[in-house]
Amino acid sequence: MKKDIITLAIESSCDETACAILKNGREVLSNIISTQIELHKKFGGVVPEVASRKHIENIPMVVQQALDEANVTFDDIDHIAVTHGPGLVGAVLVGLSYAKALAYTLGIPLVGVNHIEGHVSANYIEDKNLKPPFITLIVSGGHTHLVEVKDYGKYEILGKTKDDASGEAFDKIARAMNLGYPGGPIIDKLAKKGNKKAIDFPRACMDEGYDFSFSGLKSAVLNYLNAKKMKNEEIIVEDVAASFQEAVVEVLATKAIKATKEKGYNTVALAGGVAANSALREKLTLMAKKQNIQVKYPSIILCTDNAAMIGCAGYYNFINGKINDMSLNAVPNLKIGQ
Repeated sequence: MKKDIITLAIESSCDETACAILKNGREVLSNIISTQIELHKKFGGVVPEVASRKHIENIPMVVQQALDEANVTFDDIDHIAVTHGPGLVGAVLVGLSYAKALAYTLGIPLVGVNHIEGHVSANYIEDKNLKPPFITLIVSGGHTHLVEVKDYGKYEILGKTKDDASGEAFDKIARAMNLGYPGGPIIDKLAKKGNKKAIDFPRACMDEGYDFSFSGLKSAVLNYLNAKKMKNEEIIVEDVAASFQEAVVEVLATKAIKATKEKGYNTVALAGGVAANSALREKLTLMAKKQNIQVKYPSIILCTDNAAMIGCAGYYNFINGKINDMSLNAVPNLKIGQ
């Protein structure tokens, strides 16, 4: 009888130090995340040097905690999966170097994982029956991609942002309104108390294939805020948040449904940090229902950066023979499918 495959996965591409243990790719035995949000809040965003130093400090403890919670030892591990990009190069290197040292010391395979592919794979953990092919909308602070998932590890980028990522736009608007960091969850919460039809912000690129653009929307919101300040008029932040968020999610959901229909699929999956946004989930589910399309999205803990998703993607790389040697390097701008 074939032995279970146990994966130890490491993720450190931004401001979360994470380690997870998985069995056969989809069963999470432990998923430890040490976040640095409080550390970076005072700077209004992630400071790469600070993030890297904190990863160095945290990683041994996080790995040990993952092993303890999963009730396994290093002897039980079959391979090491690790993010090698995209992300902050210094931050990625911390996790990658640690993973290399572990793989070398234990004499087991090292498997490099694309961070974006990890986000897609979070859906496999959430829904054990989900299999390719399907369409996925990847939305985070650094990425906004519409991708055709043809098979495990095989992707075609249908569209992407021409400028700001959706999550980046949330952070910038939150900063402009002095709401704090990270902007996405704060705007989502405020928007629930606001009128999403109060301000008619632009929806860019609606007729331009599958690509996105959020810089025009961002400028429109900033201009609105500046005009109100110049006239000494009251700014109802809840209405601004709701109207801005509605403009973002309408574009995202419309294009995701369009791609799913035109490519002949009946499933669309959300992935990435912005996949936790309640308005996006609601809008996409509503639009999909009208078209008899299934919507999949990970639980909130799997939307944020975590190592379980990296372990799942790494497992499929491993069983498909995609194994790396010690020359594996950090690639800050790594593209999905590369």
